[in-house]
Amino acid sequence: MEIQRTAVVKLAVPDERCDELKRTMNTFRDAAQRFADRGWQGDDDGYVITSRSRLQPLVYDDIRDDTGLHSDLTVAAVNHAADALTQCVEKMKAGERTSKPVFTSNTTVYNTNAISYFDGYCSLAAYGNGRVHAEYVYPDDSPQAEYMESDEWTKQGAKLRYDQQTDTYYLHVSIKQERDESSGETENRTVLGVDRNVNGYLAVTSTGVFIGNADLLNHKRREYERRRGQLQQQGTRSAHLTIESIGDRFARWSEDFLHQASKRLVAEAVSKGCSVIVFEDLEQIRERISNASKFQQWAFRELKRQIEYKAHAEGITVESVHPAYTSQRCSHADCGFTHEDNRDSDKFTCQKCGKELHADYNAARNIAHRYIQNRLKSGSGGATHHLALKSGTLNGNGEYSPSTV
Repeated sequence: MEIQRTAVVKLAVPDERCDELKRTMNTFRDAAQRFADRGWQGDDDGYVITSRSRLQPLVYDDIRDDTGLHSDLTVAAVNHAADALTQCVEKMKAGERTSKPVFTSNTTVYNTNAISYFDGYCSLAAYGNGRVHAEYVYPDDSPQAEYMESDEWTKQGAKLRYDQQTDTYYLHVSIKQERDESSGETENRTVLGVDRNVNGYLAVTSTGVFIGNADLLNHKRREYERRRGQLQQQGTRSAHLTIESIGDRFARWSEDFLHQASKRLVAEAVSKGCSVIVFEDLEQIRERISNASKFQQWAFRELKRQIEYKAHAEGITVESVHPAYTSQRCSHADCGFTHEDNRDSDKFTCQKCGKELHADYNAARNIAHRYIQNRLKSGSGGATHHLALKSGTLNGNGEYSPSTV
């Protein structure tokens, strides 16, 4: 079984090489933009070009001649642009509105030819085919040192990001490790249901854990958009640089916010001995909450993505189920009554049995219940799947077992 993670490491760049590295990052961004511009123009039939192999020969030589960018970084730039163009085409196919990719953040993609890793430092390809050596800076009690210095983790490509506000470089390194994986499905699998929300708590588990403040995430987003709008009206070079800075800062804050939430959720699954984490299907959620912004939909996807790779490292699988009526059904084992009047905002009161629960907690239980019932119907050994609750587990046959923890 292959485990993949991302190690984020602060870099100490020599003062005399900082300008050179900044120039490299600016040149990379401009090169990626030129590739994206050409891809967006389309081919002879008017289709957006998303293929790396088709896009690269169209402007590669011109970019190399005009910029002098390292060849491996130029290749990384076309890959970066192709990925962004592919995402745009996928949105078009889904009927969503989109526009040409515009790269504004100070991010440079390094493949394994453009970066070399050593004990305590790395060597980065820089403008003019030079190399910049930068030392790793590890915070106290951080796992990053183990990832970067241990031979057990294989370091792959990386993304270099520059925080203009603090004048700091961060390296996001993709690492992987091979672990033995036992064959066959576990005889007894405990399922953790998770309900994601636009407002209130970001995620609620079937074990009654409330994680993250979605209102805070939305507030931070609104504040960022308000500030960006004010700066755009100024139209000055200084305002443009500030937009880039606050954009990078908000992106880092959002990623860390979701990282902490995903970390806590996976830790809850591990502590309860869960082998499956179940969400509602995102496409169905988008239809159900049509007023959800693209940012909130991104947050849903990103939270699940972060949970997936963290859960994978713990041997936990992540699944999805259809969300129909999970918010209206009574999750009490002896009931299951479904009615739209059962839920009132964040309160759930069953109109049949009188059971009262937090509405999101009730939904999370139903999400796990649906997954177990689907396994029963498919003949996949559903009776050995258990729904993780606050005080124990419930299997597909409705048999309750108290927690031994």
